[in-house]
Amino acid sequence: MQGRKIPATVITGFLGAGKTTMIRNLLGDAGGRKIALIVNEFGDLGVDGDVLKGCGAENCTEDDIVELTNGCICCTVADDFIPTMEKLLDRDEQPDHIVIETSGLALPQPLVAAFNWPGIKTRVTVDGVITVVDSAAVADGRFAENHDRLEAQRRADDALDHESPLEELFEDQLTAADMIVLNKADLVDAGGLQAVRDNIAGRSSRNPSMVAARQGQVPSDVLLGLGMESENDIVNRKSHHEREHEAAHAAGEDHDHDHDEFDSFVVETGAIADQAGFVDALKRIIADHDILRLKGFAHLPGKPMRLVIQAVGARIDSYFDRSWGAGEDKATRLVVIGLHDIDRAAIASAIQQAAKG
Repeated sequence: MQGRKIPATVITGFLGAGKTTMIRNLLGDAGGRKIALIVNEFGDLGVDGDVLKGCGAENCTEDDIVELTNGCICCTVADDFIPTMEKLLDRDEQPDHIVIETSGLALPQPLVAAFNWPGIKTRVTVDGVITVVDSAAVADGRFAENHDRLEAQRRADDALDHESPLEELFEDQLTAADMIVLNKADLVDAGGLQAVRDNIAGRSSRNPSMVAARQGQVPSDVLLGLGMESENDIVNRKSHHEREHEAAHAAGEDHDHDHDEFDSFVVETGAIADQAGFVDALKRIIADHDILRLKGFAHLPGKPMRLVIQAVGARIDSYFDRSWGAGEDKATRLVVIGLHDIDRAAIASAIQQAAKG
């Protein structure tokens, strides 16, 4: 702890990079620290917070986990995040450390800047911003554009003379980082991992440390205690939006930030007839509709525990995390996240049909 301020760690990263898994591991290896969690979801179903509440860590009870589900945290700082922090700090028993998991669609910069808010700045400091990266996805080229091919496309089509929203978001999360965790490093070979390091290093003028990890396993002593006071360095971590806003302002133009590029919705269905068949069907649905992220819980008849489903791209993880609670509604609910023109009706229908087997 620096002075009398409570350290806070901001954990960001793109959809499916492994933030929640890393936090679960962190709670089991917190070295006796009492941890408070603030979990931001993009969508109406608090999947990540619910998964973390089921981890059973003594140093982080359900009362220490706060979920913000009213939209992206970078857009609701004043309305949601600041009041949440103030309530947390006014508790009789204050935490030793605060961990904040942002949505995979969040810009970290506005959140870090919020720690300069009066009443917050004197009591909390940003110990560090940690960006979790899906190494396998980067190695596969999802965020590694072929420069020559891109230039050829730009010459052929003026409409491509800009970066995609996902590309900008990825780079903004890297630019904000004090540490980058190259997660899922076990899914790429040594040469591929070095290529990922080189790729990421070329996307930011800053030089954060990089740590390779598998399944989100990073010691708490590596993640906590960085002492960066990141809120004092926000000027060097400007996002694409901030730079575009400054340029537009200088030109006398308006520039608004929203998340119109993305859409999320919840699909609810009954019990799953066949677990393996359902997972295989989800892979096809994700591929057919270019779904960015799918996550939630499923009910299997005769199974006393709920099935967690976490998918990014073609990779789907599923596991039983806890028993259904007494009186809890046993149903299958999945959050679907994609680009703004995603076909909600077709996806919902396909998932509901898959559930029937």
